[in-house]
Amino acid sequence: MKSKLLVLITLLGVCLTAMADDVAPDYFMLRPEVEKAYGYAHAVKIGHEVKISGAVSMDEQGGPTAVGDMRQQMINVYGDLQKILDHYGLSFADVVVENVFTTDMAAFLSVSGEYRNALYEGRFPTGSWLEVKGLALPEFLIEIELEAYSPR
Repeated sequence: MKSKLLVLITLLGVCLTAMADDVAPDYFMLRPEVEKAYGYAHAVKIGHEVKISGAVSMDEQGGPTAVGDMRQQMINVYGDLQKILDHYGLSFADVVVENVFTTDMAAFLSVSGEYRNALYEGRFPTGSWLEVKGLALPEFLIEIELEAYSPR
């Protein structure tokens, strides 16, 4: 009886350790120096959930790119989001929430339809689109944050 109890306790310990390892946060920085300077990680995976901070159109030093060009900023933002999804072995098909923040909703709407449709292949996530007064830098026209589900 004692040996069976010991085996059961050992198995329980192994399962709890595996579960703890499975839910330990995995942080990812796309541009470590920029993210450290501003005090954030670009993404964190906990269990099956991946939360991705708002991405903006920036260069490797954190400077704005495609200033004044909504379409190109949108393309740059989705490009960075793709890199983060790739890091976790995911794609836009795994995205379950997309929140868009823009300083010019009309401009975003005029350029986003066909592009987003191709990314999401017509199967869109939930989310919100908000027009805001400003983003982190005045040159940023759009910021997009995501949540994804990882089956692995």
